Amino acid sequence: MRLVTGRMATFLPVLAFLLIGLGCLQAPPALAQTQDGNILPVTEAYQLSADAGTPGMLKLHWIIAPHYYLYRGRMKFTAGPGITLGEAQLPPGEKHVDPYIGPVETYHHAVDASLPYTAAAGTTRLRLSVQYQGCHEVEPKICYPPHTEQLDLPLPTPATGNSLGNALQQLGGSGATSRSPLPQEQAFRFSALAQDAHHLLLHWTMPKDYYVYRNHITLKLKDAGGLKLGEPAWPAGGVQHPDAQSGTVTVYFGDLELPVAIEGDTAGRRQVTLEASFLGCQDGGVCYPLMTRDVTVDLQDGTVANGAAKPGTPAAVAAGNASGAAMTPPAGPLRTSLFAALLLALAGGLILNLMPCVLPVLSLKAVSLLESGESPSHRQRHALAYTAGVLASFLALGIAILALRAAGHALGWGTQLQQPLLVAVLACVIFALGLSMSGVVQFGASLGNVGNALARRSGLAGDFFTGVLAVVVASPCTAPYMGSALAYAFAAPAAHALLVFLMLGLGLALPFLVIAYVPALARWLPKPGRWMETLKQVLAFPMYLTVAWLAWVLANQRGADAVGLLLVALVLLALALWWFERSRGRGMPHHMLTVLLALLTAAPLYLLAQMPVAASTAAPQDGIVPYTPEKLAALRAANTPVFVDMTADWCITCKANEHAVLDGDAFRAALKRDGAVYMKGDWTNEDPAITAFLQRYHSPGVPLYVVFPKGGGEGRQLPTVLTTALVVQALDEAAR
Repeated sequence: MRLVTGRMATFLPVLAFLLIGLGCLQAPPALAQTQDGNILPVTEAYQLSADAGTPGMLKLHWIIAPHYYLYRGRMKFTAGPGITLGEAQLPPGEKHVDPYIGPVETYHHAVDASLPYTAAAGTTRLRLSVQYQGCHEVEPKICYPPHTEQLDLPLPTPATGNSLGNALQQLGGSGATSRSPLPQEQAFRFSALAQDAHHLLLHWTMPKDYYVYRNHITLKLKDAGGLKLGEPAWPAGGVQHPDAQSGTVTVYFGDLELPVAIEGDTAGRRQVTLEASFLGCQDGGVCYPLMTRDVTVDLQDGTVANGAAKPGTPAAVAAGNASGAAMTPPAGPLRTSLFAALLLALAGGLILNLMPCVLPVLSLKAVSLLESGESPSHRQRHALAYTAGVLASFLALGIAILALRAAGHALGWGTQLQQPLLVAVLACVIFALGLSMSGVVQFGASLGNVGNALARRSGLAGDFFTGVLAVVVASPCTAPYMGSALAYAFAAPAAHALLVFLMLGLGLALPFLVIAYVPALARWLPKPGRWMETLKQVLAFPMYLTVAWLAWVLANQRGADAVGLLLVALVLLALALWWFERSRGRGMPHHMLTVLLALLTAAPLYLLAQMPVAASTAAPQDGIVPYTPEKLAALRAANTPVFVDMTADWCITCKANEHAVLDGDAFRAALKRDGAVYMKGDWTNEDPAITAFLQRYHSPGVPLYVVFPKGGGEGRQLPTVLTTALVVQALDEAAR
């Protein structure tokens, strides 16, 4: 009996495996039928891609062709030498009962898996076997035998240090030759502006260590109707550069502004189309093939036209392959005139006062206005100091963004919050202000009068500081009209761009200026009294909630350990401020202890700045496909409508849209009805692929929503603030 039992224990697993295999194959005749049908090869029905860019976590993605599905329970992962795999993280599948093998879970359209792993010392390659199995669910109905793919990927190098610091270090001296060459569209940005009906100004913008050849720039008008271009007015500043083929030639580094005249009668011509061809190189690196860009320039309103790669040129092919979309970038906010951009910026800055990210800091300004009482001069000084802080901050932010972008670094609106150290420092600053409003500490003259207006009735430094802080915390928000204005600013000449940033600041400060300078409105303000202290203490709690939100952002960027370090820093900061208040009027030893506690606060922040990007431990969201250019291109090639959502955890506007629209039943029902895929790109941390997508659609930052139709063609860009009706209509149109 014992012998029989042992044999049965050996035989039963083999028998079960054979029965399951027969059930999935559905008999040899069905499989043979596929040879004459339209059944795809297994690697085309299930296109597997792998991303090993995150240390300790391998991300797998399958794009599943229409009418095919994968079994959740048939995925198997086997590690290669030196690799130890953790438990695979798979989203729940669609549950149903298979007539042959019983209850199963299956995936349609696409699926992501996250596979944690550890690598032994000295291991340089990530090798593993990935096995999966799926079926064709319409006639001819067949199931593939289990299929195995072998992956061999280089192990990533853990990130160290602060990426913003590295970027600044590169700006300070390290050459471009230490970096991989940029895509052509990023390395050589080309735009044109009509100064008047007979004069164009062409503009090339290149990162540090990139240049274009003067003698290889050719310009012509297309469909000109008798018009032609005069000889370009070559600017000074060209560099004599040795060339292996042509000898010494003239090249231009950085920015090249090239005036050129239009010869002929332009009366009645609204616009002209310019074709520019040029050659460029990376100094000490690669040289690019001939690039051709077409721009349509408006001769009447002086708008900036961005150069699009001409279809069929290598630049166009690269752009198309990167985004999976049409070759020509969509017309959009770059067609805005300067006057219109300034109006949009003013309206966007005004609406920014209503965004939730700004409201906690605006409570500080409300307190200062109320404390000014009925004195018009006090109110006006408060408002002017606050406005100066806002304008100075917007101006500094604009200069920094434009300078870094011109040097080849992908920065935009809100990207400073991709830096965990800045998130942590901002949390500490807002926490200190909350403690001040709660009465734990009063900042006085001994701190250089910084924040003085937060605790006393006079003093302009605190109002200026409040304006600075309002701009910093406003950066995660994109109000209506702001996107178009910022897109214009990032493509326009520097002077125009800075005017747009200043107009945004004026819009943000405008309500307080109006209250200060319009007596009729000022009379609506309540009179100051003892109740003001209670109000100030109540308004401290939105500050603490802001700190909690920043801690949540930090957790998504660097994990739980980073939040722990932030909490330690906040406790030490609270201790330092408490002791500072207790030591007023005491001797030098007490003040030295305050300084020591303040220095201790910086220690956990220093450790936090060294932490690598956190590996994702959350399972992929059901029904959401993470963005990659390859996935988007494959879905578009499969004739599938795609809703692309570019978002970030620090983007308040993004989260509001998700809560109000994208997490709703109506949106999910529209996706299912139209057969569309919801693709999301997470820009919480730096991601060059997402940055390239944003730049293609002239978006200064997130959120960005683009709906791609199933029949090909350019995607439709949606507003930054969504409504359910708008999104559902866009999906229905994309599915037609």
